[in-house]
Amino acid sequence: MNELFLQRMQELIPDEMDDFLKSFENPLKKGLSLNTKKCTKENFEAFTDLKWEQSPFHANGCIVQDSLGNHPGHICGAFYLQEPSASAPVSALDIQGDEKVVDLCAAPGGKSMQIATQLDTGFLLSNEINANRAQVLLSNMERMGFDHVAVSNSSVQDIAKSYAHCFDKVLVDAPCSGEGMMHKHQEAMDQWSLDLVLECQARQKEILQSAYQCLVEGGILVYSTCTYAKEENEEVVQWFLDTFDDMELVPIKANFGREGLISGTIRIFPMDQGEGQFMAKFKKKGQGQSLLKERKSDSLSKEASSFISQQVSGDYYYASYQDKVWMKRSPFYELKKIKVLRQGIYVGQEKKKRFEPAHHFYMAADFPFLKKVDVTIDNMNAFMHGLEIQHEAQKGYVALCYKGLPFGFGKASGNTIKNKIPKGLRLLEKSKIQK
Repeated sequence: MNELFLQRMQELIPDEMDDFLKSFENPLKKGLSLNTKKCTKENFEAFTDLKWEQSPFHANGCIVQDSLGNHPGHICGAFYLQEPSASAPVSALDIQGDEKVVDLCAAPGGKSMQIATQLDTGFLLSNEINANRAQVLLSNMERMGFDHVAVSNSSVQDIAKSYAHCFDKVLVDAPCSGEGMMHKHQEAMDQWSLDLVLECQARQKEILQSAYQCLVEGGILVYSTCTYAKEENEEVVQWFLDTFDDMELVPIKANFGREGLISGTIRIFPMDQGEGQFMAKFKKKGQGQSLLKERKSDSLSKEASSFISQQVSGDYYYASYQDKVWMKRSPFYELKKIKVLRQGIYVGQEKKKRFEPAHHFYMAADFPFLKKVDVTIDNMNAFMHGLEIQHEAQKGYVALCYKGLPFGFGKASGNTIKNKIPKGLRLLEKSKIQK
């Protein structure tokens, strides 16, 4: 471990340095956050027999003992695997159901997932500037099945320029030197340097300037990192307060972690049951309303309209482009000035006078599917490996479910359901669903 890093930590926590170093010998805590749009705390126990305990960092967070990447709940989007303390910053946002929120540095998506579960008629713009990481973010949001989320791949400067004063809440989980992730990622330990810390500090200041522009008057901004460096934490907080005199620090009330070097901020160390985390909360003075504009619902082709009416009940808003269709339970927003990968649920595409559905449609949370089939764990395992299954079902496209939660779709004909799981989402040959 870098000697300069150790010296800096000794100065930061002189009385706990031995405990800090011993924490690297302990196994990493595994955690998950429940997607309450699909699986509440009440029915989580009925859905799975996992051993778990309540996370101290998040009301819908659990600490678990097992690796759960192939668990049916993970495949269905009932939960998101997340290091326990990483879930802490969203708690400080105090999301209200009708708010418009932007997560400016969102990949891989854990915090966006937490935000989206707390929104009802509200809206989340989940952004990631790195194109590859944005695709990971998109995949995770698709699995979660949120219709009130847009995923974008734009710079924070472009978002701020185009959508100033548009968001009630802003989350900046900033790119950082990753000191708090050294236990989890060897790369974070290998690449550490003081130059990296200062480079990250400069980038964090740039991002916060854009975050400030995005925020409505009276809005809340939460800034977080997964590093211990005061240059990236308290020094950035002080710079932000000195630079924008209409921003005030709001003390975070939490029953976890400890107070940071500035009163009202929160730090989490491994000695606090998690990996490294820092968080600060700000409020913009004044009172304003979001300037984000709704767009009219598009009309659908006869083929698309017929397909949707046969698959789900209820009233929806639609967007269509080049024979592709997206849908939401609330209005779409005008987001033409940034690179949007997806807004709402991607329903599918019209091809040669027939409508071909997308996997995303069948992962939607809370959509009342009219044609669905609940299968056994063995049938789910076969289907996730790309096989067709023998099962009675109404002819045509059907949602495949495990314990009521969809994990994909197939096309039924007689007693056979042909597989429509995208190849990239199927399980590897030697892997299997965890029972």
